[in-house]
Amino acid sequence: MIAIIGPTGSGKTETSVKISDYLPISVINADSRQVYKYMNIGTAKPTIDQQNKLDHYVLDKVNPDISYNLNNFIKDSNYAINKIKSQKKTPIIVGGTGLYVWALIDKWALPDVPPDKDFRKNIEFEIHTNGIKYIQSLFVKEVGESVSTKFDLNNIRRLIRYLEIIKSIGKEKFLYSSKPKCNNNLIFGLDYSKDNQEEHITNRIEKMIGNGWITEVEMLIKKGYNLSHHSMSGIGYKEIYLYLCNEIGYNEMKENTLKRTFSLIKKQRTWFKKTDSRIKWLDSDIKSRDINEISKSILQYNKNTAQL
Repeated sequence: MIAIIGPTGSGKTETSVKISDYLPISVINADSRQVYKYMNIGTAKPTIDQQNKLDHYVLDKVNPDISYNLNNFIKDSNYAINKIKSQKKTPIIVGGTGLYVWALIDKWALPDVPPDKDFRKNIEFEIHTNGIKYIQSLFVKEVGESVSTKFDLNNIRRLIRYLEIIKSIGKEKFLYSSKPKCNNNLIFGLDYSKDNQEEHITNRIEKMIGNGWITEVEMLIKKGYNLSHHSMSGIGYKEIYLYLCNEIGYNEMKENTLKRTFSLIKKQRTWFKKTDSRIKWLDSDIKSRDINEISKSILQYNKNTAQL
């Protein structure tokens, strides 16, 4: 597989569009928030012009009140990959959700564990009674502190699902047997300097708000979506929702969105390590010569894999 990965705001989408000037490609979206319809600005979804220029798959898959999980993503992505290849194009995974990226690249064979309603009900009761720290501590205890750093401990819904799977098949199988590393891939990583990160992300969020992010959340609220829906817990969406409900002020809304974004970036850099030899890292301020070199690498990769 071929992928373009990196933290939020590193220019992955723009880079893929530029590559399409050189090669016949299509994109497999690997951003867990861009699967939701109507949530465009806050998820930095490809613009209409970008989508018209380059086909994007696993985008706008479900309404914001519908659950969408990793198994759904793998199924939809594999269907899209086969379709893209039948069109004689090259599929490229583009996104910053590490769980989605590595599951697809490393061909995780996930267990098809059915929902355990009683288990979920009990866990949700404990979270309601004791707070998010309850499930965070429970998960860390199950998988170990060092391993737990690879997971988003603020994603309650996903932690519940992980614990549900562990309860069914055991920790060892959950952590290791389904997750081999595949080295036969071409992965480009984009990132920016940590020195410029605060200014870069602050400007990015200001621009998104200026482009109508608050109006987008107002529209979602009018459609009946609220914080009981997982999609609305996304960075910025929750904060703007609370702001519109007069529960927090405008400045607090922006500050909390920034804090959560920085936390996400830290987590993304845990998923995509600079020490991972499988990833070819580039500066996010990508130049035309870089696009040309990436395109050449993709052509050579396709040639080599065709001979296998």
